[in-house]
Amino acid sequence: MDSPRIPVILASQSPRRIELLKTVIKNFRVVPSKIEELCDKDLSPEENAIFLGRKKATWVAKQHPHNLVIGADTMVVLKNEIIGKPSDAENARQILRQLSGQEHKVITGVAVVHSKIFSAASISHVRIKALTPNAINSYVESGEPMDKAGAYAIQGEGSFLVESYSGSYSNIIGLPVDLLKDLLKKSNFSI
Repeated sequence: MDSPRIPVILASQSPRRIELLKTVIKNFRVVPSKIEELCDKDLSPEENAIFLGRKKATWVAKQHPHNLVIGADTMVVLKNEIIGKPSDAENARQILRQLSGQEHKVITGVAVVHSKIFSAASISHVRIKALTPNAINSYVESGEPMDKAGAYAIQGEGSFLVESYSGSYSNIIGLPVDLLKDLLKKSNFSI
């Protein structure tokens, strides 16, 4: 499925992104970017997701100019407010209380860098059930929310929190596979 001529690098060490990329490209290396993930307050959440995905990919591409580099950044957005990863267990509880009974967006900006930069974003919508304090506490105690934007994992134990979703499921996990395939084709990478 992948081109033997151009080595591919994923600019992320996210286990979820690694697994999703394996469904598209068999051989790639993982080289996490060392950028500071700061949003630009003048950009929309969608523009910030693309901006950070591009920033991650270009940072790694500068170190590895003969490779094709894929970068991504996923954001959970509730009422136009970006909700990041929880800083601690209490923050995870607070985030889940905010999301309880609400619909939010999951936006992933993806960038493919190889001589040129191709980037775009995927947007999915997720509705979280009305959650009881016990459900929130028990989920936070599982530890799963701690490294996830929005403090939940739709593909893990957190699936019980989700009432419904629309859009790309792989986007909600962290790497929209169909969008990535489109960007790879635009970059002339043979899939």
